[in-house]
Amino acid sequence: MLNNQNKKKREPVDVIANVIIIFFAILNLFPLYWLFTSSLKNSSDVLKMPPDWFPKTLTFSNYVDVFQNQPALRWTFNSIYVSLVTTIAVIIVSSLAAYAFSKLKFKGKNVIYIIFISSLMVPKEVMIVPLFRIIQNLGMVNTLNGMIWPNVATAFGVFLLKGFFDTIPDSLREAARIDGAGEFYTFYKIILPIVKPGIGALFILNFVQVWNDYLWQLVVGQEENTKTLMVGIASLMQDLNPNFAYKMAGATVAAVPMLLIFIFFQKYFTKGLSIGAEKG
Repeated sequence: MLNNQNKKKREPVDVIANVIIIFFAILNLFPLYWLFTSSLKNSSDVLKMPPDWFPKTLTFSNYVDVFQNQPALRWTFNSIYVSLVTTIAVIIVSSLAAYAFSKLKFKGKNVIYIIFISSLMVPKEVMIVPLFRIIQNLGMVNTLNGMIWPNVATAFGVFLLKGFFDTIPDSLREAARIDGAGEFYTFYKIILPIVKPGIGALFILNFVQVWNDYLWQLVVGQEENTKTLMVGIASLMQDLNPNFAYKMAGATVAAVPMLLIFIFFQKYFTKGLSIGAEKG
């Protein structure tokens, strides 16, 4: 009886909460809707006042023009390659370093970790000039490698994954050693699968960060065939007589991979955040 009364009291609150959630969900999705529908309009219709909330005439010519008149396929490949290779390298390096800081014992571990994590307080913009000089001396200007490797040297992944490794009891590692497992086998076969949610969260966060790393990609990729999608689409915005629908199509192409990455890794991302909240 008491449970039924509590349930009846919660129902109005749940309805109101759901309405608020739906409202903010629609509010957040509206920019994506406007971006996509504008890409299917003529340029004059994009700036029309009052606006057409749904295109009266659908046209895919903007997408055709993006891929025919611009090397958009090459830009897309560059962005996917740079983001994917960088993210995989970050996961490998960060997981190994985080495991060492969390589970191994060596002299000066805490001091090294504090110094390492302190680099998170330094904005990347401050390091643009020295990083570019290093890349220039290594002959990596106008190469995809020049965009990749500076982004691998980041402490964020180590900081994130160390929190997940810290939650794993040391007894599990000790049991593996008693069974004769080596350090790398223990890390790769036993410990690493447990922190999959953290790796999934790191994959999404790092992939999005590298995909949107416009400034560094602009500095390094100065030639047409080394531009990434973000830099290439931004170059379309510099026309004196801009075709806004054309640019909306380019921006839509740049946004789609981000949506797909989040959809495919949403389970790991959500689980990773929930575990992080429980630890906090």
